[in-house]
Amino acid sequence: MNPDPIKQAIAFEKAGAKALHIVDLDGALSGDLTNLQVIQAILAAITIPIQVGGGIRSMAQVARYLDAGVSRVIIGSKAVEDPAFVAEAVQQYGDQIAVGIDAKDGFVATRGWLAVSDQDYLTVADQMAQLGVKTIIFTDIAKDGTLMGPNLEQLQAIAAKVPDLQIIASGGISSREDLEAVKALGVYGVISGKALYNGNITMTDVVEVGE
Repeated sequence: MNPDPIKQAIAFEKAGAKALHIVDLDGALSGDLTNLQVIQAILAAITIPIQVGGGIRSMAQVARYLDAGVSRVIIGSKAVEDPAFVAEAVQQYGDQIAVGIDAKDGFVATRGWLAVSDQDYLTVADQMAQLGVKTIIFTDIAKDGTLMGPNLEQLQAIAAKVPDLQIIASGGISSREDLEAVKALGVYGVISGKALYNGNITMTDVVEVGE
């Protein structure tokens, strides 16, 4: 892993990554575009599509990212707190809007995972589908960063609940076998971070399984 996010992004592209997933962890807590300049530098350094999430809570922030060249913006906490905001964003930007659903014990967590709502992940997924969202990034918080394998049961359930949506799995990926198991569910894509950084899987694994 390279501590310089720009150099790491370049390395991922050179290794064969088809797209880059970026989370502004500072923004997820503050609600500001804290790392916008870094993200702009990454956009200037690579050519593959980039999707960004973390702290996006206004149409102005959505526009700022998309105008900068981000391919897709991920709305997280705001989607649960204000579904009308998602509807407005989808109406204006269509497929460039995705929703991130982060679940803890089946209930959707918000505000950088510091709060847990009373809404279960399947209900929120169905609501987002009705609002016109086409892509959902689903994370089981208990699995994220653990390298203990994804929550296949919840992934299968959300894929069945909203079969017309593109589901991107995030959290727990630890091996090529995990990638293949997720693919077998018919899930659209997978986000991998720690497993790549640690060498548990290679970009070759990701590309080959994804084809």
